[in-house]
Order: sequence, then structure tokens, then C-alpha cells
Amino acid sequence: MKKTFGVTLVTPVLMNSSPQARAGAGFDRTAFTIDWDKRQATCPRGDTSTWWSPATLRGTKAIVIKFDKETCRPCPVRHQCTRSKTGGRTLSLQPREVQEVLDHARLQQGDEQWRAKYGTRAGIEGTIHQAVAVTGTRHARNLGLQKTHLEHVFAAVALNLIRLDAWWNGHPPDRTRVSHLARLDQQDFNLTG
Repeated sequence: MKKTFGVTLVTPVLMNSSPQARAGAGFDRTAFTIDWDKRQATCPRGDTSTWWSPATLRGTKAIVIKFDKETCRPCPVRHQCTRSKTGGRTLSLQPREVQEVLDHARLQQGDEQWRAKYGTRAGIEGTIHQAVAVTGTRHARNLGLQKTHLEHVFAAVALNLIRLDAWWNGHPPDRTRVSHLARLDQQDFNLTG
């Protein structure tokens, strides 16, 4: 995105969803060294993959990498690497450019500076959500540029008044979304407690 339009997208990306990464134990994809030019992966114990094939997984381009079962079977740390009883370890990657961007984004997500930048975005999204929910700014009620602009100005004034009222009366903005079920549970607690 940055190369084409000069825009950096600040958004969280899904973390690695392999069983090893979810469990926080064993060797997830980041434990393997990927040599894109040789089209080969190296496991944490130094063994190299035997199969590298472009594929389509769930409608998305991917690269499937497999390690030979004869290499993986006698491995002393096999239980930390794969759940397969008979086969070797398999890795699924995005195409190189996408995978490298994903890896970089996942690394940045843990940084405090990135979180501060994302916090700004979240605040802006909260304002936009409030504008849509309270004033319905997604759909203009009038035709014509001048009338639509005036409608947006009135919506902005209304939001400012709502926020000023909340600030003057000591009502902080909501920090997190509370599900309907959790809200009902809180009401029950407030009634009984």
C-alpha cells in the first residue's frame, strides 16, 4: 500500500494461528528460517524442507512447505513441532511479499510506539462511530453539496455538545465495548449487589 499510494495502514493483523503459536509452546512458523531464493525452509534443528509448492488455500494464494517424514519421525523434539503421527512438519506461507509485510506488522504490533499510533486511530474510529450512531451521518437527508455540508456541520456541532456535556458532568468516554450479555449481567449485579 505504501509503495503504490504513499499511505501506511495502521491496523492490527491476526497473529499466527498455528497450534504451536496458539499454545505458546513448541515451534511455530517463526522458529523456521525461510530461504525464499532457494525455496527452502530450515527447522530449528537444522533440517531442510524437501517440498515447496505454490497452492491455493481457501481461495488465497499460498506456499506449502513440507519436511520429509523420514527426517521428522526420529526427531527428539517432534512433539513440539507437529501433531502428525506419521507425516513430517508442514508450513503454510503467504506469497513472499505478503508474508514479509505480515511478519513485519506482527513484530511492530508489540511495540509501544505502534500502540500509541493505533490508539489515535481507535479514537478517530470512536468519533466516527458516534457520529454515525447519534446523527446518522452515513446518509444525507438533503440533496445538493451546500445542504449536505450544512448537515455535516450541524452533526459536528451536536457531537461537540454531547462530548462537552459528558466532560462537564464527569462522564468519561467508554474505553471498551461491552456486549449486550455482559451489560445484562452488570445490571443484574447492580440490582442484587
